[in-house]
Amino acid sequence: MRRTAVRAAAGGEPQEALPATAVPESAPAAVPAAVPAPAAYRLQTEFPFELPRGYVDEAGTVHREGVMRLATARDELVPLRDIRVQENPAYLSVVLLGRVITRLGTLPLVHDGIVENMFASDLAFLQDFYRQVNAEGHTRASVRCPHCSEPFEVELGGSRLGES
Repeated sequence: MRRTAVRAAAGGEPQEALPATAVPESAPAAVPAAVPAPAAYRLQTEFPFELPRGYVDEAGTVHREGVMRLATARDELVPLRDIRVQENPAYLSVVLLGRVITRLGTLPLVHDGIVENMFASDLAFLQDFYRQVNAEGHTRASVRCPHCSEPFEVELGGSRLGES
């Protein structure tokens, strides 16, 4: 900690010194007003997707385009209390996807009952998409071709849906 010396004011009288704890040694000097603030970091929380086949509703309408949001810890924990998941752990992905898919075609609401009635290929697509969105790139690696030395990325796979 720096100690501030006693200084004389304009009238010649000394001013009281600041306590030793008032100014830490690591405190930066005042930042000039001309220095621009760093650009704000914007986190992408919603990701559009298109199902390979599409969900067919009761009226026969096919819904393919949708939006998935990032999962929260709550999204991964709440389904564990669901009796269907406790009886059949494979049901975890259905309940979890029902929580994070925010839009699917023109459906007014997306829930686990919708996900439950999707084609298996669409469910597999959504499980992979969930992993990609929530892994923040941790399941991809940059590599080089051993023959031509061209760089590219490979998917390393990962854990099952809901197992971060």
